[in-house]
Amino acid sequence: MFSRFVDNSYAAPVRKNLDRLVWGRLVSNACYRFAPPFIAVIARGLDVSVAQMGVALMIGEFAGLGSPILGRIVDRGNRVTSMTIGMVALTLGVIGAATSTTIAQFAISMFLLSGAKVLFDTALIVWVNDHVEYERRGRIVGIIETSWALSLFIGVAIMGIATALISWRAGFIVGAIGMAITGALIASALPRDEAHAPVRTELRGSIPRNAYFVFGSSFLLMGASQCLGITFGPWFEDEFGFSSAALIGVVIVLGLFELVSSIGSSRVTDTWGKEISVRRGAVLMVVATVAMAAAPHVSFIAVPMLVLFIMGFEFSLVSMLPLAANIVPNSGGIGLGLTVGAGTCGRAIFSTVATSLYDSVGPVGPALAAVVLSAITVMLISLYARSVR
Repeated sequence: MFSRFVDNSYAAPVRKNLDRLVWGRLVSNACYRFAPPFIAVIARGLDVSVAQMGVALMIGEFAGLGSPILGRIVDRGNRVTSMTIGMVALTLGVIGAATSTTIAQFAISMFLLSGAKVLFDTALIVWVNDHVEYERRGRIVGIIETSWALSLFIGVAIMGIATALISWRAGFIVGAIGMAITGALIASALPRDEAHAPVRTELRGSIPRNAYFVFGSSFLLMGASQCLGITFGPWFEDEFGFSSAALIGVVIVLGLFELVSSIGSSRVTDTWGKEISVRRGAVLMVVATVAMAAAPHVSFIAVPMLVLFIMGFEFSLVSMLPLAANIVPNSGGIGLGLTVGAGTCGRAIFSTVATSLYDSVGPVGPALAAVVLSAITVMLISLYARSVR
C-alpha cells in the first residue's frame, strides 16, 4: 500500500518492510493520541476533573525526558530489538490504561506508553537512516509519518467508536490488540542480522551549538500542539455541545487533513529544505491560532482553524524529523532523541498548563498560549537556518 510510493532506487529492506512499519507506527500513534480528544470522557470515568487528567498526561509525557538515553542505546544496539522492546512495552502500557481504576494507575500507564513509544519511534527512524541517504530521507520519513495523520483518521476513530458504543476502556483495548498484531508482524519480518549499528570509520560528532535552536523549536512546537490537542475535546463539548460521536467526526476530519499535510511534506520538504518547511508550517499554526483566540465561541471559525493548525503542525513535525536525525554526525539517535525529548517535555509541561488555563479562563487561554509558542518556533527555526548557511 505505501511501498508503491518508492521506486527501486531505494534499498530492498526499505521497500519490502515500509508497509509494516507504517501500520505499526499508525497503531502506536493511535494509542498515544487516543486520550487527549476524549479527556473529558476518561475524566468522568475515573471521577476526576479535566485539570487532574492534564496532570496525569503531563506525568506520562515526562517519559520523553529519557529520549537522549534511549537514543544512545539505539545508536549502539540492534534497531529491530529496540523496536520490539518498545512495541511490547507500549502494548503493556495501553492495557494498563484500559484497566486503570485510579488516576495514579492511569498516569503510570501513560508514562510507560510514552516511554515505549519514544524507544520504538527512535529505533525506527534510525533504522531508516541506516538505509536511506540524507538527501532522500525526507520522502521516506514523510511516508512513514503519514501514520501520524492516519492514526487519527483510522486508529483513533476506531477506538473512539468503541468508546461511544461501549466505554473508553474498550477503546484502549482495541488499541492494545492492534499494537500486538502489528508489533508481531514487524518483529517477525525485519532482518535482525543487518539491523546493528553500522561500523563507523569517522569520529562521532559532538552536539553543535546551533542544535539547541532545533531542540527549542521541538519543545515549542509540541507544546503548542498540546495546548489545543488536549483541550479541543472539552472546548467543543462545552461551547458547541459536541457529543462523543461529533468529536469522532472532528477527529476523522483532522486525520484526513493531517494526511494531506504529511503527503505534501514528503513531496516538497527535500526540495524546499527542511528548515524552510518547518518554518512555513509554524507560520500556518500562528495564523490559525490567532483566529481561534479571536473567536473561541464561534464554531464555524474555531473548527476549520483547528484543522488548519493541525495541518501546519503536521507539516512542521514531519519536516523536522530528518533534520533532527542529522544534527549529530554519525549518531542520528542522539540528535533525534534530544529533539524528541525536548518535544515531549513541551507536551508534558503544556498538558497541565493548557488544562489549567482552560479551567480558569476558558478556551481563549490555550489558544493564546499556542499563538505565542508557534510564533517563537518560527523565530528559532529561522535562527537555525541562518546558522547553517
